[in-house]
Amino acid sequence: MTTIARVETFLIAPRWLFVRVETESGIVGWGEATCEGRSETVRTAVEQLSELLIGRDALRIEDHWQTMTKGSFYRGGPILASAVSGLDQALWDIAGKHYGAPVHQLLGGPVRDRIRVYGWVGGDEPSEVRDHIAAQVAAGLTAVKMNASGRMSPIASVAELDGVVQRVAAAREVLGDDRDVAVDFHGRFTLANARRVAPLLEPYRPLFLEEPVVPENSHLIGDFVRSTTTPVSTGERLYSRQEFLPVFQAGIAVAQPDLSHAGGISEVRRIAALAEVYDVQLAPHCPLGPIALAACLQIGFATPNYLIQEQSIGIHYNLGAEVLDYVVETTPLIFVDGHIERLTAPGLGIEIDEQAVRAADKRGHAWRSPTFRHPDGSYAEW
Repeated sequence: MTTIARVETFLIAPRWLFVRVETESGIVGWGEATCEGRSETVRTAVEQLSELLIGRDALRIEDHWQTMTKGSFYRGGPILASAVSGLDQALWDIAGKHYGAPVHQLLGGPVRDRIRVYGWVGGDEPSEVRDHIAAQVAAGLTAVKMNASGRMSPIASVAELDGVVQRVAAAREVLGDDRDVAVDFHGRFTLANARRVAPLLEPYRPLFLEEPVVPENSHLIGDFVRSTTTPVSTGERLYSRQEFLPVFQAGIAVAQPDLSHAGGISEVRRIAALAEVYDVQLAPHCPLGPIALAACLQIGFATPNYLIQEQSIGIHYNLGAEVLDYVVETTPLIFVDGHIERLTAPGLGIEIDEQAVRAADKRGHAWRSPTFRHPDGSYAEW
């Protein structure tokens, strides 16, 4: 029987929320419902949504997705979408294990045998950028992503603009011409600042410029796209096809839905199909744990317009635990020439160390997003 018998959540370091769904026959599926800084709230949402699942057939994934997302008057937003995402991933994991196949086989089969990955690099000075990038290259990666800046004035000074250019120039110097750097504006820039700095970065050939405006100002992103020849990306804070449609129409080149925020495998699969209509590539956002990463990879192996995959092994946020600490066997997520090879085990393709997860949940975490202010005391976007 694939009837859902139990749903559990685990709040674990460094800042993740895992979801465990068990059927009456004993099949266990895992998902990740992390919403950074708000995971306790998502945990409550998962508990409420579980009322719609207990006692029902786990294999009716689409029906469950429709019910969870449309079964109440108030819909959408990061909290509900993250809760749905974690549960949806777990249901796909169950389906794969039930049928004895990796999820990408259930999505139509593989279109590639490996997926290129990149890592995040920190450092606010060019020397630090150099050191961090050198470490990622030594780890076998062929691409990195970096913040363009810390906090930015609404109208940037010459020194602030030069700082952005110097950091990217330092990155290009270390990477050479055969590796890539993506530059994340992180929503910290006003449109005016983003339009000023983008042409200055073009000589360094970024892979893409990410989130040049905050998501609530997506109506402005077309102006930015038209101001630069560099590919533009966004999407980590967009949660549905409907929210992605305007930025596709505005001309972005790369979509970055988060498998733990944008409705899980079910919805991101549809976002990818819609992106293909607009000649947009997929590069899902994933500074999270092993379950979210595995879910991204399963989409990637079955999706033709898949560019590259973010992963957070060694990211500065990972204090108290690392991505591979919660998996029984790390080999499936090891880098091979800057790629992760196609996962072949049933379900999401990884085995979670349940004992380690339960022990970590007892310790818990209370990670919160940092807040930034300008020197005059006013709030700064981060």
